[in-house]
Amino acid sequence: MNTKHITLIDEEIVKSTLEHKNLSDLAHATIRDIVTVVNEIEERSGEKFIRMEMGVPSLPPNKFGVQGEIAALKKGVASKYPMLEGVKPFKEEASRFVKAFMDIDISPESCIPTVGSMQGSYILFLAISNINKKKDTILFIDPGFPVQKLQLDVLGIKHEAFDVFNFRGAKLEKKLESFLAKGNICAIVYSNPNNPTWICFHEDELEIIGNLANKYDTIVIEDLAYFGMDFRIDISTPFEPPYQSTVARYTDNYALLISSSKFFSYAGQRLGTMCISNKLFNSYFESLKIRFGKGNFGRVIVGRLLYSLSAGASHSAQYAIAAMYRAACNGDFNFVEEVKEYGIRARLMKDIFIKYGFSIVYDKDIDTPIADGFYFTISYPGLTGGELLEKLLYFGISGIALKNTGSEKEGLRACVSHTVRERFPILEERLKLFNESLH
Repeated sequence: MNTKHITLIDEEIVKSTLEHKNLSDLAHATIRDIVTVVNEIEERSGEKFIRMEMGVPSLPPNKFGVQGEIAALKKGVASKYPMLEGVKPFKEEASRFVKAFMDIDISPESCIPTVGSMQGSYILFLAISNINKKKDTILFIDPGFPVQKLQLDVLGIKHEAFDVFNFRGAKLEKKLESFLAKGNICAIVYSNPNNPTWICFHEDELEIIGNLANKYDTIVIEDLAYFGMDFRIDISTPFEPPYQSTVARYTDNYALLISSSKFFSYAGQRLGTMCISNKLFNSYFESLKIRFGKGNFGRVIVGRLLYSLSAGASHSAQYAIAAMYRAACNGDFNFVEEVKEYGIRARLMKDIFIKYGFSIVYDKDIDTPIADGFYFTISYPGLTGGELLEKLLYFGISGIALKNTGSEKEGLRACVSHTVRERFPILEERLKLFNESLH
């Protein structure tokens, strides 16, 4: 492939920035690496990028959350440490929200605020990996959020993974059991809808995961960062089906991570919800008693691990999320409708990329076209993911390589959140120029 020297941004700026950041292989560059690179290129070139690298919401925060937090601040909570296990209104409304939109019974005691879902996964990894010495490895159903593997590397915990694309439906059982049968897997981790591919597990697949978790006494960590954002199914009516799909219907060996960042547009306050099954929360493990001084799983999570990491999650933000949970359960706040803009952007952006020679990498959800949501995946003929990312930088477009997410495929993850529709003509101009430069 002969590349003509047609670029939007001066080649020297891009090359010198990558050299300065010591990034010769963009296939394995982290999200934050790309953020730093793009920030510098933007500053040096004066060109505003089409930024698709970081999954950051761009819609305004909901009024119920803002008003709830303001009211709490006016009452003086900013000067007080919250209880580690969470304030009562938060815990009660979180429990109610799970019942309203998942039809799952989880007690308020088992609903815990965390400093974002990332703190929740960190704590769960640490606790679960110490339950059974023989089970020292965490299994990821990939592609997935790369920072969770970084957390395990920091903690010194082993992990394995497989790309689920070729193992959907009934094929998932045999593949998953091939890992679990070895006896070393303590937890299974996945996101649903999936980051980065936007595939959504079907009920039969969740049943397979739940049944195998029961058979092999393995705990499932279900990351619901994009709760309700499979827009093909409208879950927005509280206490009525359809509900958000979950493995919790098929096993008691689970913990759910519900992020407030995307579907509530409340990322800045760093407040997530960890919902642990009542059975697991109240389970006793002598191994945890030996390791952490407490044997009850819930007490270890709150009284040992959370306590060692922070003095509690943001006090005022707990009231914000409680207010949004309450409004959603009361039918006053349709959180699904408020974020459908992301699905519209994804559909339109995919059309533009396809027009200029790109393909959608993960294009099917088993036998149906992939849904339109917060992310989509792209590739370009003849280029690896790392090569494609580097070339797009010269045209003011960013993303992250799929290799960094555990994918076996070449290409990029594109996040739609920061490309407003008014900038679509700019995206099209740049992709046209990019395509011309390669032909």
